[in-house]
Amino acid sequence: MSLGLVGIFVSLALLIFLAYRGHSVIAIAPIAAMVALLFSGAPLLASYTQIFMPALANFIGSYFPLFLTGAIFGRLMSVSGYAEGFAKWISRLLGPKQAILVTVLASALLTYGGVSAWVVVFTVFPIATSLFREADIPRRLMPAAIAAGFLTFALGALPGSPQVHNTIPTRFFGTTTFAAPIIGLIAAVVVFGLSMLYLTWRERKLKAAGESFSDPTEMERRGETPLAPVDVEDELREDEGVHHGDVPHYTVPETTLGGLLSILPVAIVVAGNALMTYAIIPAMNTSYLAEAKYGNIEVAKVAGIWAVTVAMLVAILFIIAMRPRAFTTYVKQLSEGAKNAVLPIFTTASEVGYGAIIASLAAFAVIRDNLFGIADSALVTSAMSTAVISGVTGSASGGMTIALNAFGEDLAALAQSQGIDMEVMHRITSMASTSFDSLPHNGAVITLLLVTGLTHRESYKDVGVITVIIPLAGVITIGVLGTLFGAF
Repeated sequence: MSLGLVGIFVSLALLIFLAYRGHSVIAIAPIAAMVALLFSGAPLLASYTQIFMPALANFIGSYFPLFLTGAIFGRLMSVSGYAEGFAKWISRLLGPKQAILVTVLASALLTYGGVSAWVVVFTVFPIATSLFREADIPRRLMPAAIAAGFLTFALGALPGSPQVHNTIPTRFFGTTTFAAPIIGLIAAVVVFGLSMLYLTWRERKLKAAGESFSDPTEMERRGETPLAPVDVEDELREDEGVHHGDVPHYTVPETTLGGLLSILPVAIVVAGNALMTYAIIPAMNTSYLAEAKYGNIEVAKVAGIWAVTVAMLVAILFIIAMRPRAFTTYVKQLSEGAKNAVLPIFTTASEVGYGAIIASLAAFAVIRDNLFGIADSALVTSAMSTAVISGVTGSASGGMTIALNAFGEDLAALAQSQGIDMEVMHRITSMASTSFDSLPHNGAVITLLLVTGLTHRESYKDVGVITVIIPLAGVITIGVLGTLFGAF
């Protein structure tokens, strides 16, 4: 094994170790990249300024509108009480006996509506706690139930998802966020169904072993407390902003009308995305994109970002318009939401910069050739390379961007030569990114466990099955159906 290859593996191990220890990827990604450069003998300063930073900047330049509008939308959904009201409405609709189902659905639907992962966790956790307590379900299953909704099929399988995981492939394969809709829906049903079967089986097994909700967790035994989300049980009047610390918080009536009102912003994002994708953008005259100042790019390469961004903006305006007396509060929260976009996008972009450094090394050609040698099929190669790199970086969006930056053109050419539809390539790549990414060092997994007050030892076994193993069934489903029938 060459010294360059050793350097790549050492840098990867360092990145995983430091991320698992809770260090910011923004800082450790360039450090890990420098380790790989030292082993390879490549120039450090030139590689950092001419490779790492341009890759980081390109990612931010391409996807910042999605992160910005998504963070603002998530902030307003939380402050307005719509996210909480939406989750409570589902709970009332299905009943506390269906605690696991309610938790999964609430998490998935909020995610599909464009709410960020962090907002989903803090919104669903208090409702899930109440439901799990009433149904006397062991708490160790709660992280897996929440993760089943916001870390799997709602990100990469469901057509039209506004999450960045479903938008990134549009720039590489010239597709839309609704690519291969039927195949995506079938894969989502498979992942959802298997998740529910597993969680239900685990509930019965744990209860048979004598476990209950009241059993103390490891953190409680040590006298520690989890991260405390906003107390959603507070009695707040509908049109009065009440502060939890520095965060104003509103509620919606706990009625059918209130539940329908809460779901409207989510519906607007989905419907607006579809309308932009299938009606408005195709009707636009976009010939100007061929000009050099607009990048000489095809509309298909930017349509996904345009559609999701506009849909998010319309939903944001709707939230503001629905409570005029809270206008001043909401406007202030726009800035807070914008701040919330900075850390996630810089974290992912730093991982992308790291990937660009690794891809620039001569030793990486060996890895690339081995990945391409896994199978003759472009579908298998795309799925495996995306899943593996997402696992290494602990990030679905970062890993997918790294993989597509390195292999995207080759994968597209290989798929065309094999008669594989680009929509199928989009869907399998997006879904594959949401598998190995959720290994123990994944930031969302770590945050989820902290919020729920559980440890890796208590809950990661179930989280791993739900977010790593079961999504692979969805990837296989897409691959088989896409190979046999093409995109539909």
